[in-house]
Amino acid sequence: MSEREQQLEPLLAQGEAEEFRGRWQSIQSDFVDEPERSVQEADELVTQLMQQLTQTFQQERQSLESQFKEQDEVSTEELRVALQRYRSFFERLLAT
Repeated sequence: MSEREQQLEPLLAQGEAEEFRGRWQSIQSDFVDEPERSVQEADELVTQLMQQLTQTFQQERQSLESQFKEQDEVSTEELRVALQRYRSFFERLLAT
């Protein structure tokens, strides 16, 4: 794992990710007995996950934006740090 990959924060908190995985496992387990319902539940779970990810990214972006709206003059160092945060955010969006 590269240093850059080690610095990337997970998209979801560990507990949230484990909850989604647990629900997914349950859906898969139920497929044999209830295939139609399992597919419907899978669709709902993916929708919920996408909504959670969207909310996470909106909060991160707002945090980055607000950093500069509150200041009249921004130093080069502050801009460097902001660019690093945007890079991390960008890499998280592309992470697989």
